Amino acid sequence: MVIIGGGVVGLSVAWRTARRGLSVAVVDPAPGGGATHVSAGMLAPVSEVTYTEEPLLRLGLASLARWPSFRAELEDESGSALDYRADGTLDIAYGADDMAYLDELAAFEKTLGLRVERLTGRECRAFEPMLSPSVRGGLLARDDAWVNPRRVVRALLTSFEKAGGTLLPDRVTALSAGRDGGDGDRSSGVRLASGEVVRATNVVVAAGSWSPSLVPGLPVRPVKGQILRLRGPEGFLTRCVRGLVHGSPAYLVPRGDGEITVGATVEELGFDGRVTAGGVYELLRDARELVPGITELELTETAVGFRPGTPDNLPLIGPAGSHGVLAATGHHRAGVLLAPITAEAVVAFLTGGEAPDVVKSCDPGRFSH
Repeated sequence: MVIIGGGVVGLSVAWRTARRGLSVAVVDPAPGGGATHVSAGMLAPVSEVTYTEEPLLRLGLASLARWPSFRAELEDESGSALDYRADGTLDIAYGADDMAYLDELAAFEKTLGLRVERLTGRECRAFEPMLSPSVRGGLLARDDAWVNPRRVVRALLTSFEKAGGTLLPDRVTALSAGRDGGDGDRSSGVRLASGEVVRATNVVVAAGSWSPSLVPGLPVRPVKGQILRLRGPEGFLTRCVRGLVHGSPAYLVPRGDGEITVGATVEELGFDGRVTAGGVYELLRDARELVPGITELELTETAVGFRPGTPDNLPLIGPAGSHGVLAATGHHRAGVLLAPITAEAVVAFLTGGEAPDVVKSCDPGRFSH
């Protein structure tokens, strides 16, 4: 089997598949160097929910429930800590309108059985003293977590190779089609930029925003995101902080070593890889509204990534294109969160098992009906 793409989704599928004893090769010129590299690593289905996206919420909650065991197994097999934290997300509001929105959101989330707690401004600042004194109130989503995606990628690479997997640092230019004995075209592998053809009965396309170049017709587009990394004293923030600033969502995600990820812009600009002065300004401006003290921190990195978006924001998981081709792409803002359940589903498709029911809404064929 060949997996195209070495981001968190592709590597999770590869690791889980190799552990089942299958022969697996991952093809990627720079594993973990795409959207995963610039991801904030939030495992936050509750804070990402909207009223119209309940299937995505259900998918996210199912995957979040799998993260503790996924993390434990990955840390054990790789010997590396992932900087996984489960202190919840603090969603804050400044004005009456923002607070009314959070109240409606809390009521909706409670109907779904989610743990959310309404907080006053004073209570928000008791949790996070660095918050702006202008905070009116907020919600604490206690079940949200986050992880360092760069550590996850390194651990997945180690565990995948320990399980007998092969990493090919090359680029796939096309799927190589063959005949399956009468049932029509079937994938027989992939063609690499070097000209080599790697034979395989099954191909998993986990190439993120570049997936349509390999399977024409997949409704995946790049959504540009600029993101910043700052460094400050450990404990500057203790949990994820989110808020609406100037009508746009902003977030700050702390790491155990004092790093804070600030994000992220949402730009429909195709594969425009430029870090712009306007993007950096807007991120720092909005973050400062939430946590004024961030202006004293060191700016250590600016980066751009391309989220693989779909028309309904649900990923594409399942058979796609030719026989023997599976899609595991289109995860948009939630690739890290959805990696465990995506891997579980793809392994089920490959081995004849039963994929989780919640993944049925992610059938790539839903857009062709």
